[in-house]
Amino acid sequence: MDMSLPHSRWVRAIAFFAPLTLAGLLLWWRGPDWKTVYHAFDFVAWRWIVAAFVLNVVSVLFRAFAWQATVDQALPPPRPRFGNVLTAFGVGLFGNAVLPGRIGELARVAVLRRHLPEHGSGTSVRLVGTVVAHRLFDVVPALLLLTYVLATAKIPHWAVTGIVIVGLVGLALFTVGVISARQERARVHVDGLGTVRRLLTMARQGLVVLRTPGAAVAAGFFQLLGWVFQLLAVWAVTAAFDMGVPLPAAALVLLLMNVATIFPLWPGNVGLLQAAVALPLVSYGVDYGTGFAFGLVLQAVEMSVGVGVGLVMLAREGLSFASLRRMEEQEETSAEDVLEELEDPGLEEREEEFVTPTRSLER
Repeated sequence: MDMSLPHSRWVRAIAFFAPLTLAGLLLWWRGPDWKTVYHAFDFVAWRWIVAAFVLNVVSVLFRAFAWQATVDQALPPPRPRFGNVLTAFGVGLFGNAVLPGRIGELARVAVLRRHLPEHGSGTSVRLVGTVVAHRLFDVVPALLLLTYVLATAKIPHWAVTGIVIVGLVGLALFTVGVISARQERARVHVDGLGTVRRLLTMARQGLVVLRTPGAAVAAGFFQLLGWVFQLLAVWAVTAAFDMGVPLPAAALVLLLMNVATIFPLWPGNVGLLQAAVALPLVSYGVDYGTGFAFGLVLQAVEMSVGVGVGLVMLAREGLSFASLRRMEEQEETSAEDVLEELEDPGLEEREEEFVTPTRSLER
């Protein structure tokens, strides 16, 4: 085991730096005119950048409200306060911004779990399910944004197919989530299932919000507001560069940003994201180099919100960046801890006690 640890670190280092180096080479070979990118910052109105930062912070608040609505339906009383939910959500944003993969999703579950010791076994599983449900609520505003973009924006032909495919996949995932949540769950049987299937089966516990129309509408509404303020933040950055583009162009940029970051090929997908937003802006008369600079600032604003809010929430929890790094290194161990909860023989009875009164309220 002592010999495997250094080997594992070398593998992780190579896996981290190899795609990053490739991205750098591609940017140098096929990148924009860097002089144009540099001079695009000469006349930036920084007050609009500050406005974009504030709008993104408001977007984070609404997304946290949406997650709380999901958590409240998945957990029995006493439920967490919004301050704890916001703290956990902020730590998750920080983890996603500075660490590879989706460590932030595990981090927000772990942080919120610290405030729910009395709920006993099964709580972490339900919280994982709430993260899944929270992500599913992104599908509705994304589809609305897609419809708006297709109807109003100037979309390059190469982007249409990809956007439509992503939209159809999102709609399919949301439909599967709704169907899964509607199924009767008096007993949850995980015996004989593989590890992945057991985790997916138990993650359905967080999808209970989709069975309660009022809570689902509330969560979806807050998530939609989060997207609206993020769209306004994108438009604010276009105003900072004095692009003079309409709101549909900002909507197209926001949509392509989300498409470009679905699969994290390297940290932040830097370069790929900027190219994805700069190329369509050419149709609006924006120089490619200026659009690339705009993409850099846009990503910097979003990352600064995640890092800034996350650092404040880390301090509030009394945690350090090193603790998140340990979570990344112990990710496999954490997964085993969740599996231990799945194998708890008393979990089915506790789930039945929680589901039965919930079903009675629905009737």
